[in-house]
Amino acid sequence: MRLAQRMDKIGTETAFDVLVKARALEAQGQSVIHLELGEPDFDTPRHIVEAAKRALDEHWTHYGPTQGYPDLREAIAAYISRTRCIQVGAEHVAVVPGGKPIIFFSMLALIEPGDEVIYPNPGFPIYESMISFLGGVPRPVPLIEERGFAFDLDAFRDALSEKTRLIILNSPQNPTGGVISAEDIRAIAGMVRDRDVMILSDEIYSRIYYETPPCSIASLPGMLEKTIILDGFSKTYAMTGWRIGYGVMPAWLVAAVNKLMVNSNSCTASFTQRAALAALTGPQDEVDRMVAEFRRRRDAFCEGLNGLPGFRCARPSGAFYAFPNISGTGYSSRELADRLLEEAGVAALSGTAFGAYGEGFLRLSYANSYENLMEAVERIRRWLEANGRGG
Repeated sequence: MRLAQRMDKIGTETAFDVLVKARALEAQGQSVIHLELGEPDFDTPRHIVEAAKRALDEHWTHYGPTQGYPDLREAIAAYISRTRCIQVGAEHVAVVPGGKPIIFFSMLALIEPGDEVIYPNPGFPIYESMISFLGGVPRPVPLIEERGFAFDLDAFRDALSEKTRLIILNSPQNPTGGVISAEDIRAIAGMVRDRDVMILSDEIYSRIYYETPPCSIASLPGMLEKTIILDGFSKTYAMTGWRIGYGVMPAWLVAAVNKLMVNSNSCTASFTQRAALAALTGPQDEVDRMVAEFRRRRDAFCEGLNGLPGFRCARPSGAFYAFPNISGTGYSSRELADRLLEEAGVAALSGTAFGAYGEGFLRLSYANSYENLMEAVERIRRWLEANGRGG
């Protein structure tokens, strides 16, 4: 037997591969500081955990509605309406097990072989993986370091064609931490408003920003009916292992997502939906504390990285990633990431794990303790002093 040819087109996430290598080194007795994974290092807030416990005790352990429970969808619609300054209802919400199903299901519902999809590069690797898997044509648009890792708008305009079916935006962004300015969002909307295209706006880091709140393209005139908002609970509430996210989209697309849910997952776990409802409607102080701590770490960590020979690190405006330019070290991204793990005990990701335009960069998650981050800087410094090449 052999696998179907389409499996040759599907990719993975390098972060999990690096984690396996790091765990193997730890098993051999090596100390490793983990900066590879994209998940908060905080515990899920207690009131959310207690809500899940109550749900289990109250027997929320059976099938639920495919689209999600009505009260959770209503709470999500109210939250999105308030935070994005738009008007959506529960009928526009699809609750799914994590954020990735919204990426996959949206593309399954919209992309025909040969359709073009514009997406950021460097960017979340699952975008390109799913485009290729479905027979779409990936159209990566580079993010520009000098613009705070925003699109070159001329390059974005040039990438648009009559075959463009979907455009992916991600702000705050993984892996760079960049936030697309409201001015750029308005410019992008102006280019696509009259085109027959949909926008997948990945806003999973929407609550983790440090200066100006990110602008959702759905909030602009004429864009709501063309936009799929992807959000969830993993990053904001440190609920990565709970596997619950959602999409907010036109009702006709919700119907398609429901069909795909029936054929794949049936529904999202009932007790996790009760926990998610508690997350949205309960106290938000722990989210605020988490973001404040991320800001403290960001400032110190980026300052430390900027003091390393051959490193240049822009201060990210959102998420919890530093994306330093390491071209001055004389190493390729992949070689430096590999050697820092094996020889310095610092697990980082090569910028090329997020696309070809990530060459010359590393991604380092500062979702680790302040003390570990400072120790990681010192480990990298010692390694560079012993092995530096210079650009």
